[in-house]
Amino acid sequence: MNHSELFKNIVDKRSFLCVGLDSELEKIPSFLLKYKDPVFEFNKRIIDATQQYAVAYKPNVAFYECYGTRGWISLETTLKYIKKKYPGVFVIADAKRGDIGNTSKMYARAFLENMVFDAITVAPYMGEDSVIPFLSYEGKWIALLALTSNKGAGDFQYHNEDGIKLFERVLTVSQKWGNINNMMYVVGATRAEMLKDIRKLVPEHFLLVPGIGAQGGSLEEVAKFGMTNRCGLLVNSSRAIIFADNSKNFDKTAAGIAEGIGKEMEKYLSDRSLI
Repeated sequence: MNHSELFKNIVDKRSFLCVGLDSELEKIPSFLLKYKDPVFEFNKRIIDATQQYAVAYKPNVAFYECYGTRGWISLETTLKYIKKKYPGVFVIADAKRGDIGNTSKMYARAFLENMVFDAITVAPYMGEDSVIPFLSYEGKWIALLALTSNKGAGDFQYHNEDGIKLFERVLTVSQKWGNINNMMYVVGATRAEMLKDIRKLVPEHFLLVPGIGAQGGSLEEVAKFGMTNRCGLLVNSSRAIIFADNSKNFDKTAAGIAEGIGKEMEKYLSDRSLI
């Protein structure tokens, strides 16, 4: 999937919503525990309920690998289900990998070849040779960590040297490695006011923006400062959708919230005459 195809999916669904599948066994409705794979059953129902509003899903790998083998099985089963039933949906492995070149090559092989994710989040701290292996797969993407919204982001990301902040250097230098068809950037929604300046550095790349909903980020501000004439946004919501309800109707509740977010996104797309 390239930049134009991703934008077409956004136009078709009139939404740029990414649903985060941060599925904790301890938080899913208890009635699902009777199933052989409760996490997959939870994911399947969330996916079926929200797929008409979501252009992407983003399983956070940590919420699966913490359970060992059974967690990996849940993750792979979830991925295969999406690919078989909703093949046009973009699926991101939120794995935040990044290591020396030969190790990154193995991470890339795991997520982009064997598990056939469309994209993977990558940490750029170790530089070009740790990122390039992920860019060697045709039609696949990386989402490079640029500016995160966690408390510790200020420890390094805002470090200023010669008037250039570290996250700005990441944005500038990394454009030599990839392009708008295989690289997007992770920018936290709680830093929405920074998007205006970020767009000066990466005017065409897609931005993967987590943090709306439970983390308090403003979708309106993200759209205002981050949207381009090709949308250029995938905005993620996880807990606010998937854990909104713990009853047997949890999937219907999730659908209602996803629909509400989708309607708001439709408005912003319409305001820009993109749909």
